[in-house]
Amino acid sequence: MAATYDDILAGLRLTIEAAPTHTDAIRLAVSSLKNQMPDYAWVGVYVLEGEELVLGPFLGKPSPHTRISLDAGICGAAARTKHTIIVDDVDTDPRYLACSLETRSEIVVPILRGSQVLGELDIDSDKKAAFGAADRDLLEAVAALLARKFPLE
Repeated sequence: MAATYDDILAGLRLTIEAAPTHTDAIRLAVSSLKNQMPDYAWVGVYVLEGEELVLGPFLGKPSPHTRISLDAGICGAAARTKHTIIVDDVDTDPRYLACSLETRSEIVVPILRGSQVLGELDIDSDKKAAFGAADRDLLEAVAALLARKFPLE
């Protein structure tokens, strides 16, 4: 029997909380999501550094977008608005920064501490409309867990 979203989140909670650093927590979360969610073709985290999102740990095909300005792409839009963005068909969204010809849909979830953007989860799928409410809930919960691991500034 496949794991439920609740099971996956419970496992991630334990994994993230036990990680010694935020970088370790990110790496473990990326790995767990990529391995447990078959429609998640590319899973990565961008960390906010100044006015740019800088690619951190990821699994999937290499991305040409290792740095993304806050005024560019779906990632930039999610960071600016501080809200999750789901794109059912990347071919219809002019903000999409193409990484792979196979990518059909994307979800970007800001990692927030209060109103401060720390980074974001970015997940691509090779299926159109791959992300629904359950994915949003799962990934927003994971983002909240990751936010607690970032060092206080």
